[in-house]
Amino acid sequence: MKTKQHIAGWAIAAAALVISSAAHAGDIKGKVTAQGLRSPENIAVYIDAIPGKNFAPPAQHAAMDQAHLAFAPHVLVVLKGTTVDFTNEDPVGHNVYWPAINKNRKLAHNMGTGPQGQKKSFTFNDLGAVPLLCNVHPEMSGYIIVAPTPYFAVTDKQGNFVIKNVPAGAYTLAAWSEEAKPSSQAVKVGAGVTAVSVMVKR
Repeated sequence: MKTKQHIAGWAIAAAALVISSAAHAGDIKGKVTAQGLRSPENIAVYIDAIPGKNFAPPAQHAAMDQAHLAFAPHVLVVLKGTTVDFTNEDPVGHNVYWPAINKNRKLAHNMGTGPQGQKKSFTFNDLGAVPLLCNVHPEMSGYIIVAPTPYFAVTDKQGNFVIKNVPAGAYTLAAWSEEAKPSSQAVKVGAGVTAVSVMVKR
């Protein structure tokens, strides 16, 4: 009887903890203003770190396709340790390579050239921007941003973004754009919606 009561008590405490955690999480809703850039679209925004927390990479792979002679999506943000599948959707061969990760040329890698329908995978364990290129089609370019937390978003055409279910606390919100200097600012998240304005400059 005591064992059943103990188990029931533990279950109630665990449920309360989950509910409490959910109640102390909020969304960051923001807008990026891009000064000197062609557009505020495709800017990566993410929580730079949460002290004392490490995040296991997702079991599900992310996808970066080559379609219509372009990388799709143009900017993909993933958590450190995520495996990304590169699939050629075009009826021509594509090569995928990156000359560096976070400007470190020692982390350059060439996935090789593959025909339509071929999928190749790579696990990204190094933080930072990964510029994607294709040797066959030099006009193609894309980016993978490897982030330290799972709290990230990419802006739409108007520069809007939403980062959901961020634990309550004070953090640094980082922004990355292929055309602008990296920027960061403090953000304090509570329950509900936290509104922020982000400025990036060329």
